[in-house]
Amino acid sequence: MKRTSFRYIFGPVYSWRLGMSLGVDPISQSKKICNFNCIYCQLGETDVLQTVREVFVPTRRIIAEIRSLGPGGIDYITFSGRGEPTLAKNLGEMIREVRKIRPEKIAVITNSTLIARADVQKDLMLADFVLAKLDAHNAKDFAAVNRGIADVVFADVVKGLRAFRKKFKGKLGLQIMFVKHNMVHAKDIAEIAQKIHPDEVQLNTPLRPCATKPLTKKEMNDIKRYYSSFHALCVYDVPSKPYHPFDETATASRHGSFQK
Repeated sequence: MKRTSFRYIFGPVYSWRLGMSLGVDPISQSKKICNFNCIYCQLGETDVLQTVREVFVPTRRIIAEIRSLGPGGIDYITFSGRGEPTLAKNLGEMIREVRKIRPEKIAVITNSTLIARADVQKDLMLADFVLAKLDAHNAKDFAAVNRGIADVVFADVVKGLRAFRKKFKGKLGLQIMFVKHNMVHAKDIAEIAQKIHPDEVQLNTPLRPCATKPLTKKEMNDIKRYYSSFHALCVYDVPSKPYHPFDETATASRHGSFQK
């Protein structure tokens, strides 16, 4: 490795869903740009709410940082970070260019808001693993938990997930973040998940510091029984592992307080 300070990549971090994951932030702005303002986000309040896709970072700059890394020690190269990665209009180009220089599998962690769009689906088709969010079972709870921008419609998100599942040849994980507000609707969310047919369901609760308290292991175990028909993973069931990011400042700004 030729450098220890990065602007666009972060980690690697140990992910309970992906193993050792090198993060790529395709937005990489000083402000958090997203179309959600989730009550549990470990990165705090969203500074800029938008749904328009644009090029935030030229692909060549991200590729230059990835080229500086040595081989090995990474299971997935994961597009995520400080905002919604599918807002990056050049996401597909980035994935194609990363494949040319790295052997690892590629994941995208998305909040699912743009997944009904044909151009977004085309980009996501290039990934090996798409981790897509679903935290609610109706429009009211969707607004309360995810606090999305007004033109993001819950029914369109579910419709988009179902359509994407039918086309996508890779692995689709449905990630559900449970907090006090939506835990009582675990069964309802499971019923929607059945219609999407993901390869796995990831049951999460915010363990990193944020404005919302996590659910207990017992509460999560109670929730898990509604997902017995899925290949379901729970954050409490996977032991954590120590990790040492190349750049701790860059990692904390995009991954939250990972040391706590």
